[in-house]
Amino acid sequence: MENKKHNWLLYAIITMVTWGIWGAFSDQTTLPKTMVYVVWALSMVPCALVALVNIRFKWDVRPKAALLSMGVGLLGAGGQLVLFLALDYAPAYLVMPMISVAPIVTVLLSATFLKEKVSRLGIVGIVLAFVALVCFALPDNTDGAVSSWVWIVYASVVFICWGVQAFVMKLANNNTPDAESVFVYMALSAVVLIPVALIMGKNSGEAITAEAWPELTKVFFVQILNAIGAFTLVYANRYGKAMVIAPLADACAPVIMCVISLILYAAVPTVPQCIGIVAAISCVLIFSRE
Repeated sequence: MENKKHNWLLYAIITMVTWGIWGAFSDQTTLPKTMVYVVWALSMVPCALVALVNIRFKWDVRPKAALLSMGVGLLGAGGQLVLFLALDYAPAYLVMPMISVAPIVTVLLSATFLKEKVSRLGIVGIVLAFVALVCFALPDNTDGAVSSWVWIVYASVVFICWGVQAFVMKLANNNTPDAESVFVYMALSAVVLIPVALIMGKNSGEAITAEAWPELTKVFFVQILNAIGAFTLVYANRYGKAMVIAPLADACAPVIMCVISLILYAAVPTVPQCIGIVAAISCVLIFSRE
């Protein structure tokens, strides 16, 4: 277990790869958005069971640890639900760029409250991560209608939730004896919000039919990748610095998505995406020396 301290980058890379593959295939479904959330939440359960086995079902039940860990899960899952609301009012190419730079919140909070510091080379790596984020966030089309500017409010909520989540994840790891307990609470909080998702789906007229079960199964296995990435992200945050890991993970996953699209769909990356790929790879190389 001792060498885990030196493997934060390995855990972060696993998160990048799994999230990259997940992102490449997660939109290949016609299921209602809220039902996708339900599948996403349930896909956390197998990884949570693995986490419990790892700690022999002795998870941390102290109030402070439980509160912080549940906070991590509720910020992530709650942000996901609010994202669905934002996408009801504006297309993804407007919403996603705004929330994609949420790690800036993590960096600011970690530097201010956790007093995290990195070398000058590490600062270059963080800057490169944000360059990659911006490059992949740039819209590649101008189609789509905005039905209301309320999307900005919803997107801002997601931006704050996901930026604060990584910071709270570090706090939770600092107050629990193991990373597994943090993830168990994350999975629990995601499942707790399932009724909220179902109510949202009912209010929007979304419905699921018996014919959709094969599609549900396929989506479940895709969402498992997201759960695995979240699991290893907890480990990365336990042994690494939140102000480094948050931009690193979010910046490099799009590179994997871009490569997969290039292979499967013969999609040619745009100039900004090419710049983003170079910036993200450079970022990983830099942090491998941290």
